[in-house]
Amino acid sequence: MPDASSATPTAASVASASAAPAAGKRVLLAAPRGYCAGVDRAVVAVEKALEHYGAPVYVRKEIVHNKYVVETLSERGAIFVDETDEVPEGARVVFSAHGVSPAVKAAAAERNLDTIDATCPLVTKVHKEAVRFAKDDYDILLIGHDGHEEVEGTAGEAPDHVQVVNSPDAVDDVVVRDPSKVVWISQTTLSVDETMETVRRLREKFPTLQDPPSDDICYATQNRQVAVKKLAPDADVVIVVGSANSSNSVRLVEVALQAGARASYRVDHAKEIDETWLEGATSVGVTSGASVPEILVDDVLAYLAARGFGEVQEVRTATEDLMFSLPRELRADLGATGPGARPGRGGRRSLSVQPV
Repeated sequence: MPDASSATPTAASVASASAAPAAGKRVLLAAPRGYCAGVDRAVVAVEKALEHYGAPVYVRKEIVHNKYVVETLSERGAIFVDETDEVPEGARVVFSAHGVSPAVKAAAAERNLDTIDATCPLVTKVHKEAVRFAKDDYDILLIGHDGHEEVEGTAGEAPDHVQVVNSPDAVDDVVVRDPSKVVWISQTTLSVDETMETVRRLREKFPTLQDPPSDDICYATQNRQVAVKKLAPDADVVIVVGSANSSNSVRLVEVALQAGARASYRVDHAKEIDETWLEGATSVGVTSGASVPEILVDDVLAYLAARGFGEVQEVRTATEDLMFSLPRELRADLGATGPGARPGRGGRRSLSVQPV
């Protein structure tokens, strides 16, 4: 796949280069959308590890929840495994953006693995909250989806103190040791509205429930939901680009429907769009989850333009400029190779990611 520095079209140029739009048909393109800073950091970490150390580089779980990204990195020599015991002793392994528990880190150390921790810094913040509240002997109510990698990693920081609350309806089943020492934290990729409803019900049950020191749902998740809420009432159909195991992508479909879209669908690729979805539609909303490279959105816009939806109107609710440095283990080795070894966010984007 060519670098984004080559003539890869942007979302806007794909639409403008297509056939003339049909009268009255338009696309409402959400902004922000796509890659967030934590995903960008994790994907670039694997790319740079492959460049610097050579293949193979092992990655525990999917580096981010996107099929295209995983398949592309696999073609370049990344080997994705479920657990560290699948990595040869002494080899190099990257921990995914979703984070891992102390037990996983200990297992990697036992096998003498060279680790690169690509955990999103915002997830790391939640891990530290769990450690802090456990140290103070709180019951920690982790709002999130049981079985999700991020939830497993966070709960693993204090397994004797954490219980997962999957939804507002699960509140009735929550039992704590001391109702006066309860705090909630959350997975970073949840629906903001559903999380706040869960908190509301928890507070009804535990009036002295404490809040985390700052929002746990990440800025990117919130921004993408706000943008979808703005365009959904004017959209006959909303298409969300993202993988089925991407929590924030799945939430965008739900948010679009709740905000007034007549229909909403999630696709990994443009080829998954069913033309019957567009029957009778004059306005199609398009967005993508926080682990989705922009090239996949470009393909969706090209698909829609070929069917008369060539007019693209951006619906922007925020501008993102947050950047995270590469994992420290990788920075140390790249720095040893001389000047220019630490690429900035505007550098090579071999997954054809276009800045929003």
